Amino acid sequence: MPESFQHIDILDRMVRAVEKVRERMRRAAKALEDAGVPYAIIGGNAVAAWVATIDETATRNTQDVDILLRRADLEAAKKALAPAGFIFRHVKGIDMFLDGPGAKARDAVHVILAGERVRPDDIAEAPRIDQSTRLRDLDVVGLDSLVRMKLTSFRDKDRVHLRDMLEVGLIDESILARLPDELARRLKTLIDDPNG
Repeated sequence: MPESFQHIDILDRMVRAVEKVRERMRRAAKALEDAGVPYAIIGGNAVAAWVATIDETATRNTQDVDILLRRADLEAAKKALAPAGFIFRHVKGIDMFLDGPGAKARDAVHVILAGERVRPDDIAEAPRIDQSTRLRDLDVVGLDSLVRMKLTSFRDKDRVHLRDMLEVGLIDESILARLPDELARRLKTLIDDPNG
């Protein structure tokens, strides 16, 4: 190990990185709830929340926080999150709340607008806020809506998240009938070849 790392406890840093993401998510959710702003946790944290309902040991950590907000609530969200230390920025077409003045985009709460397409060529729009559920102490996007979001993006990490949900039995072939054709085809490829 290089000399510069001798006095650093790598395990503590790994644990702290995970804790920082969870703390950011909870602080943002509490600020929004206290202000009466509807939201839903989406992305990797939503996958982890749903997977934990079946098997806590199968959850996967993620480095960022993604939330679903209605466009009409964006100004109210800015007012709610500012006292909690979040700074709103719109960067390269992405709305985000940086976690403090020196924060990077990675240290932010990223916003997806409910009922809108993330990219113009997306197959499906993001879910509505009312398509969420309460899991433990957070509003989390509903399972079917989360699957649609992951299938719409279908990046490497989305496929990993879908495999996690398949592996613990959260979803199976029965969901295919509830999906648009192209999204059903994407999921079927993962069901047929989980390692592909």
